[in-house]
Amino acid sequence: MWILIWIVLANIFVSLLAFVGILTLILKRKIFDKILLLLVSLSAGALMGGAFLHLLPEGFELLGEQVFIYTLAGFVFFFFVEKVLHWRHCHDDHCKVHTFAYMNLFGDVVHNFIDGLVVAGAFVIDLHLGIVTTLAVILHEIPQELGDFGVLIHGGFSRLKALLMNFLVALTAVLGGIVGYFFSSLNFSNYLIPIAAGGFIYISASDLVPEIRKEVNLKKAFYIFGVFILGIVLMFALRFLE
Repeated sequence: MWILIWIVLANIFVSLLAFVGILTLILKRKIFDKILLLLVSLSAGALMGGAFLHLLPEGFELLGEQVFIYTLAGFVFFFFVEKVLHWRHCHDDHCKVHTFAYMNLFGDVVHNFIDGLVVAGAFVIDLHLGIVTTLAVILHEIPQELGDFGVLIHGGFSRLKALLMNFLVALTAVLGGIVGYFFSSLNFSNYLIPIAAGGFIYISASDLVPEIRKEVNLKKAFYIFGVFILGIVLMFALRFLE
């Protein structure tokens, strides 16, 4: 039972990182608008890096070549979900909140749930391993949560609503931790990992990269591309903590 308490507390702490976007509330609107695309770029890079440098290698170790089938299935599934959301929320091209913002939230649900499963699995094996794994997840989440917050704002959410939605979605890590504790022997997270990778690739390549490509100022475009690469580099650096 103490292990379950550790798992829940660790995932609650990770979920609270969703409020890292509160730092932007102290910025003036004009300044925040200037960095908004940078946050979107950071998220795009972090999603790509997370998929190719973390999820796919892990999935390949667990599933072998089948990982590509599940990754493709995840890509197609997220494409289907986006089409449903587009019809539901943007019928006749009237959209208060752009579809990619909802897609980002949906992708985060899967991602955070997997994080909860991973943290639970580590604690079940060893308390020290659980703490180290939680630290790795925290360092992974900080840049991604900042980027996700920027995506929601760019997609049409208010700052307060973006913070609330980010936190509610982050709480799925707690659910993942509880499920992971009670069903640790089933290993169904093995199949969720490549599906999440496919979703991350789709969201980044189909929704976020086209948004940051709209910048026509060469100097600003250079900065945006640099932050995109930074998101990938951060994900690469986190490989050394695993």
